[in-house]
Amino acid sequence: MSSNKRTRRSFIKNASLAAGSFFIVPRHVLGRGYIAPSDKLNIAGIGAGGKAEVNLPYAYNNGAENITALCDVDDRMAVNARKKWPQAPYYRDYREMLDKEHKNIDAVIITTPDHMHAVQALAAMQLGKHVYVEKPLTHDIYEARILTQAAQQYKVVTQMGNQGSSGDDTRIVETWIQAGVIGNVHTVHVWTNRPVWPQGVPTPTGKFDIPKEVDWDLWLGTAPFRDFNPAYLPATWRGWVDFGAGALGDMGCHFIDVPFRALKLGYPVSVACSVGSVYTGFFREAIYNDSYPPSSKINIHFPARGEKMPPVELIWYDGGIQPDRPAELLPDEPFAGPDGGILFEGTKGKLLAGLFGRNPTLLPTQKMKEVKLPKSKFPFVDNGTEGHQTQWVQACKKGFGTYTSSSFDVAGPLTETVLMGNLAVRSYNIKEGNNFPGRKKLLWDGANMRITNFEAANAFVKREYRQGYKL
Repeated sequence: MSSNKRTRRSFIKNASLAAGSFFIVPRHVLGRGYIAPSDKLNIAGIGAGGKAEVNLPYAYNNGAENITALCDVDDRMAVNARKKWPQAPYYRDYREMLDKEHKNIDAVIITTPDHMHAVQALAAMQLGKHVYVEKPLTHDIYEARILTQAAQQYKVVTQMGNQGSSGDDTRIVETWIQAGVIGNVHTVHVWTNRPVWPQGVPTPTGKFDIPKEVDWDLWLGTAPFRDFNPAYLPATWRGWVDFGAGALGDMGCHFIDVPFRALKLGYPVSVACSVGSVYTGFFREAIYNDSYPPSSKINIHFPARGEKMPPVELIWYDGGIQPDRPAELLPDEPFAGPDGGILFEGTKGKLLAGLFGRNPTLLPTQKMKEVKLPKSKFPFVDNGTEGHQTQWVQACKKGFGTYTSSSFDVAGPLTETVLMGNLAVRSYNIKEGNNFPGRKKLLWDGANMRITNFEAANAFVKREYRQGYKL
């Protein structure tokens, strides 16, 4: 809480009115359900539309907290938030908002394109503000490492917006895997139906007027300058490498979070991939490095963790690609859900789950009636819906060190693993002479954030920011 709020709370508790010795009493005396102004969290939104239309109302919690400032580079996206909270000052530049409103802000929710997450989060953290950042936590591996360290340095409460991490199903899977229900897990398949936006497409051309509601220079932010094109926004920025993290960045922090926790994964040791091809004619392959590919398969290898957890291969599939259907699954039984799924393979069996670890099921499914399964042993928060945001809000009030499901000490390493896949994808088409060295297995030194057997791939660990931005 900011110092002025602490002072106000102290005043309310201790001050008395001279006439009649009438005291201004604390909240708990005033009755159940009353919330004193000094007990509300003052929240600012960087990004007021899109996912912010979920995050901000959940955090606001019908007036239990305050929304004290709003920021968006596209006025069209901010219309609903500005109507809902007309008293909140509105800005386009997050730096101006933090400079002018920092005394009125305790915490910040960041819901912007991926390429802006890190600079905005760090700026807030350096002011001592708690932060909630949408997934993926960052655009680059280096940025994720910096934010993980910054959370400890500035002692702020953090949460990444992969809400399934607060759900009960994630914890059930974690409990079953760690209890050895399917033995030692050696392989995990993870797949998604994304992208559901254009990928594997050429850079758009043409000259377009910038809408008066959009500050294009601020929208580009850390990214290299390019002319405005409506192909980049509002949500289609996810498919462009300068702005988003593709299908993997969008859904990997949801799906991979489940095995990452259950198997206590850390830094991977290697990564390899293959990607979908695009042909513009007979034998005319097009390589569009400005856009992520239409589909990919990525193999990420992790070392053993102690004596009880052997090495693991995690295989990611996107763009409609799926792993082989398990033989244990009956012909009419669904292969996870429409968004994708997770399949654990262990020495004693298999476990199938959907997005957020939903509907965890042993295979063959008849085992669910035959095996006595342990109950979840981990904290549970409202099944991963609005509980993920309100959990963070309550932790902000209690202070640094209070548990949140996806604090940066967990979310940072998870994001690094997700972005390792993108590093492999972006290295895939690097050509040296007649060879494509990026198509081999890339060896990773996690502690030092380096690919050790293909130097060119390290360009994707940390990008250069446009002038005016730094981390």
